[in-house]
Amino acid sequence: MPKLLHIRLALLLFLQFFVWGSYFVTLGTYLLNTLHFSGREVGLIYGTTAIAAMVAPFLLGMLADRHFPVERLLAVLNFSGAILMFLTSTFHQFWPFYFTLLFYTFTYMPIFSLNASLCFHHLKNPTRDFPRVRAFGTLGWIVAGMVVGTLGIETQITPMYISAGTSLCASLFCLSLPKTPPQAEKVSIRDWLGPEVRRLFKDRTFTLLMLIMILVSIPIAFYYSFVNPYMNELGIANAAGKMSMGQISEMLFMLILPWIIGRIGLKWTIFIGLLTWGIRYLIFAFGNGEELIWMIYLAIFLHGQAYVLSGLSVQIYLNNQVPASLRSTAQGFYTFLTLGLGTLIGSFLAGNVVTYFTTESNHFLWRQIWYVPSIIGILVAFYFLIRYRTPKRGIDF
Repeated sequence: MPKLLHIRLALLLFLQFFVWGSYFVTLGTYLLNTLHFSGREVGLIYGTTAIAAMVAPFLLGMLADRHFPVERLLAVLNFSGAILMFLTSTFHQFWPFYFTLLFYTFTYMPIFSLNASLCFHHLKNPTRDFPRVRAFGTLGWIVAGMVVGTLGIETQITPMYISAGTSLCASLFCLSLPKTPPQAEKVSIRDWLGPEVRRLFKDRTFTLLMLIMILVSIPIAFYYSFVNPYMNELGIANAAGKMSMGQISEMLFMLILPWIIGRIGLKWTIFIGLLTWGIRYLIFAFGNGEELIWMIYLAIFLHGQAYVLSGLSVQIYLNNQVPASLRSTAQGFYTFLTLGLGTLIGSFLAGNVVTYFTTESNHFLWRQIWYVPSIIGILVAFYFLIRYRTPKRGIDF
């Protein structure tokens, strides 16, 4: 039974990340090259995920914690998302496209925290098993990128059609998932903002980690919004497929994350992940599509090390620190701060940086662009290293 459960959870995450990966990476290329949106407009569109992440996960996390089964909420969200994604694909002007995609993100962004909550509820040893199950989400992203890249549809609307169809399939699959009932008695908004939640933010380690994840979300936004257009401008064939190398390394690091934390502890694991964000953009800055193309591939491959060692380590920390009755809400905080506030700031900054370093002849000064997230990533890493203290409750693995 546990093995079958792991397979079902793995398939869930595979589908959910296929939905996202099939359109998200190449959306910037489609918007810049086909719809001819500006860098600032592309940044605003990528910022829709952040706006949704700051609102929807809290409300739906509360519903999952107190009122409704998680698997039913996931089914409804995926079905609604399929409809809205298809509707978004029909628009070619900025504002209609923007607002419809914004509504779509309100159905998709809560899925991250709800998936994590569902997995942590059913897995007997989340610290050991969650990275392994979560790796199949990354596999879904990889397969989606390879499909889009192989078909050569990066500048077309087709990836959005693929996303909508997969979302519909995910909705049906969610109905077959094991029941995940509410974890606590029904409470009011006032109770939800009670002493247990406030106590989380009195913990220096918790507060520092949340601040760090906000700050590192800024350079992350540059990657998802503009690396694919950068590679296409360099003339690198099958850019979406080759960007999947980052997710392949992500899978590898997910599988060995428990071993890494056990060997060097949480502090150094997160520090290496944060520092990698800064270093990889520096590598992007000096790479090209010819003799130094290996630098582009190296920077992409480092995505797994950067993402897993920082972000996933913090999610595991949350699961160990937060009471079972508030885990969906805590994961909602994480989503709010990373995919929400940090991404909103990062998307806005990335769009304006790209616009600032765009010449009158519409030529992008990529080296100058990549310097910005590189500096931010390196500064965040060393700020964390200086301020972090091992928690008193022995949570440093």
